[in-house]
Amino acid sequence: MKPFTIGNAAKATGVGVETIRFYERRGLIAQPKRPEGGGARDYDADTVARLHFICKAKEMGFSLAETAELLALRDDGEAGCATVRARAIAKRREIEIKLLRLKEMCSLLDDLIAGCPGSGELSDCTILGAIETHDR
Repeated sequence: MKPFTIGNAAKATGVGVETIRFYERRGLIAQPKRPEGGGARDYDADTVARLHFICKAKEMGFSLAETAELLALRDDGEAGCATVRARAIAKRREIEIKLLRLKEMCSLLDDLIAGCPGSGELSDCTILGAIETHDR
């Protein structure tokens, strides 16, 4: 398969060139060597597949640090599927907690919106007043 320039790798994975460079700096992907005669660096199909992996993990809610750990597990080959499964279960629990918090936030906003007259002076705004209140 023909190698990719950074621009083509970016297009193939749907990320920006600067994102690829960021992933290189973070050690998620290796930076290809610069050709001896100059010119653009070539990214191989394995690197592009690794970029796809990073993007998919991000879509699933894994942080870059967690994605790096998953990549290390995959690259190591010593860890079993149970280790990766445990990480996925932990991520799902984390997402469930976030969803509960988001629902609580929606409920709080619903109460504030319902109690807001929607008119009048800004100094009488019940929403701003509730935000400014230090009580929990």
